[in-house]
Amino acid sequence: MSDDFQQRGGSPWGTPPGGGNGNGSGRGPTPPDIDKIIREIQNKIKNFLPGGSASGSKPIGLILLILVFVWIASGLYRVLPDEQGVVIRFGKFIKTTQPGLNYHIPFPVETVETPKVTKVNRIDIGFRSERDSGFSSGGGVADVPQESLMLTGDENIVNIDFSVFWVIKDAGKFLFKIQDPEGTVKAAAETAMREVIAKSKIQPILTEGRSVIEIETQEIIQSILDDYESGIQITQVQSQKVDPPDQVINAFRDVQAARADMERSKNEAEAYANDVIPRARGEAAKILQAAEAYKKQVVAKAEGEASRFISIYNEYAKAKEVTQERMYLETMEKVLAGIEKVIIEKNVGSGVVPYLPLPELNKKGSSN
Repeated sequence: MSDDFQQRGGSPWGTPPGGGNGNGSGRGPTPPDIDKIIREIQNKIKNFLPGGSASGSKPIGLILLILVFVWIASGLYRVLPDEQGVVIRFGKFIKTTQPGLNYHIPFPVETVETPKVTKVNRIDIGFRSERDSGFSSGGGVADVPQESLMLTGDENIVNIDFSVFWVIKDAGKFLFKIQDPEGTVKAAAETAMREVIAKSKIQPILTEGRSVIEIETQEIIQSILDDYESGIQITQVQSQKVDPPDQVINAFRDVQAARADMERSKNEAEAYANDVIPRARGEAAKILQAAEAYKKQVVAKAEGEASRFISIYNEYAKAKEVTQERMYLETMEKVLAGIEKVIIEKNVGSGVVPYLPLPELNKKGSSN
């Protein structure tokens, strides 16, 4: 032993002043009695163990106590923010726990699965990346025609590749309601896409109808998975490629070009119609307005003539002879206005011109 140990009286804690009883005013308090503490723990263990006071049972009881404590403490588990805890009791689903520190009956009574519920999973349908297909060149995709070739509503064939993105919304159903989650999602997605394509024509599928098809497909997939109680939420359906089959793509492009020419001719005809029709309508409106004005003119003139005739008739009724003579003179004035007139006197003496050519006199007067 070292000199320091001997100076302390052979005890690990040293001998206290005043005989080592620990009651004097020494340098410190008396250290605890380790043997006594161990005996007390063993006595407590004896209450739970049969066999009583055998000295050989002391270390065994302590070990059992420690093992029981460790076993109980093993029921604590932590669920991360991106996970859900699924408690399983003898292989049967019991409950779902949320992120945080939780407790379950320790193994083998209960176990816990913690699947990632915020991770976005992806399934490709109609194509595979070279990494997934087993090729080593990288950077390309391999077509899967048995998945991508579909029949449209107007009896055309279209080659469509698309991807489905999904997450776990109920971990309990996800683990116990379906056996193959990825295979189930893939089968449901292919079924839904074929259903939507079978109701659509090829022209909107290839052009402006893609977004509508994606939304309808997502709704049908979600409905199928909800019927299965899969615990899966479809977040997006994204089309990657939509083309005619490779064997007929050249002919299809010719058809598309012909349709484009048809649309162009149709637009030109509509533009010409939009130019001609308004002008024709304007001309028609102009003719109608002229006819309406002529109608009003004729009616007004007829009404004026009728009013004039009535006024003349009233004057004629008052003085018949005078009115007749005036009417005769006015009528003859109108009739004789455009006729060549010659005045001949019957009783004319010698040396006097027997007639007077009035038109000739008017000509001479106008020439002068």
